[in-house]
Amino acid sequence: MFNKMCIIGVGLIGGSIAKASRQHNLCQQIVGVGRQLENLQKAVDLGVIDTYSTKINEGVKGADIVVICTPVGSFEKIFTELKKNWSEDCLYTDVGSTKLSVINSLESVFNAIPSNFIPAHPIAGSENNGVEASVENLFRGKQVIITPIEKTTPKAIQTCSLWWQAMGANVSEMSVMHHDEILAATSHLPHILAFSLVELLKNKQDKSETLKYAAGGFKDFTRIASSDPEMWSDICIANASQIQKLLKEFQHQNEMILNLIENLDKQGLFSLFESARKTRNDFLKMQLEQ
Repeated sequence: MFNKMCIIGVGLIGGSIAKASRQHNLCQQIVGVGRQLENLQKAVDLGVIDTYSTKINEGVKGADIVVICTPVGSFEKIFTELKKNWSEDCLYTDVGSTKLSVINSLESVFNAIPSNFIPAHPIAGSENNGVEASVENLFRGKQVIITPIEKTTPKAIQTCSLWWQAMGANVSEMSVMHHDEILAATSHLPHILAFSLVELLKNKQDKSETLKYAAGGFKDFTRIASSDPEMWSDICIANASQIQKLLKEFQHQNEMILNLIENLDKQGLFSLFESARKTRNDFLKMQLEQ
């Protein structure tokens, strides 16, 4: 499908893209670009990439697909470098968890959105970080959202979609704003809550005893608090408006629960918890049916 793939940021997602593309014979050569030589060499030693460079202009030379897999806060700097050697014959895409920030960075650098750039977001991941955590089947059966704009060429949309589908993903399209609204609710807010709960317990005077007796529920709920803090700091800033609205709604919800507890309103608590339980069970059922 591609002759040369360049992956900027060879971590969990970038490494998994490389492994999946290699497994399904979607490219002939894979070059990684990053800042840390140790990580890039590890990716070569693990057979994830073939070669590497710490310079974007060297890594993208001759590539017919470039995938940006770094935290979204780094995108504008990366686009500035890519602009120097931008090729109309190459497909450019990303895996960022926010899309409006990507569009804004492109407009800042190019003054317009290049027609061969496809904003994309695979709804897949892990709390584990680094290329050593990458797996070839990470995207199998997972959702990938692409958010093309009016000027995006049909050929670029089709090529990007077929590539993701060949890695086993289910591809759907939506607007940039709708993507950021949906992901703020289903991904960004849960991560913030997990980080917040762990930090709350860490700051308690008896934190060692508190964590000692934490059970499976705490472990399950806070699993995602082991995620990359740089990536999630960038996401919170990049999708600030959507996240702020949700946090205010969540604060209101917590105040309502606090009021029910203060009034010893068991029936009110039961109704709320039962409604939430049913919603989650319906979600799990829907996941099994997909």
